Amino acid sequence: MTPFFWLRIARRVVVLLVVAVLLVTGFTAVRVWWVARQDDRRSTDAIVVLGAAQYDGRPSNILEARLDHAAELYTDGVAPRVVTVGGSRPGDRFTEAEAGKAWLADHGVPEADVVAVRRGGETLSSLAAVTKLFERRGWQTATLVTDPWHTLRAQAMADDLGLDVVSSPTRQGPAVRTRATQARSVGRETLAYLYYRLFHGSPEEMGTESSQDRGGQTGGDARAVSAVG
Repeated sequence: MTPFFWLRIARRVVVLLVVAVLLVTGFTAVRVWWVARQDDRRSTDAIVVLGAAQYDGRPSNILEARLDHAAELYTDGVAPRVVTVGGSRPGDRFTEAEAGKAWLADHGVPEADVVAVRRGGETLSSLAAVTKLFERRGWQTATLVTDPWHTLRAQAMADDLGLDVVSSPTRQGPAVRTRATQARSVGRETLAYLYYRLFHGSPEEMGTESSQDRGGQTGGDARAVSAVG
């Protein structure tokens, strides 16, 4: 066989690999978009609010949007309690979980019905801490509350940790304010989900998370009307 023959084979293999990568990436992006539009409000043991940034005890816009949605679910009777989760960064006086619990208490959720899990710096470690809490308390099911585009990855991590979860994503806040923001978020979460599936780790551990992932302030009203759903 001539070198030209092997060159043709190599080119075809490269083309097939590129096509396969594009198909997998495209299919995953569709899944991120589709799962983001689902809203499962069946009864569970607890509503779990994934953490985002807080500023000296004051939730960021993104975290406030998640907390507001969790309070709505609690009021609607989806679960008898809310779990806030998230640790702190060097120099912080409060954890994300503590800031979330205080906000919920100030907005009508009885403090006795809110459990703060003061651990977790990114999605995977936060959900691992929540899993341990559920095991100790004997709780079986959870409703995850996070941003729409984050839902597929968060739910996959929870499933792998053994949590029986459904999801009710937010429908307001910076994560869904504009179409451009939504498109960027779908793209980022597509790559983050594929990273998790390949390496079984959270991409935040590699420092690839954006300010939006940790709830950085983007300005404007956190209660902006959503274009999702």
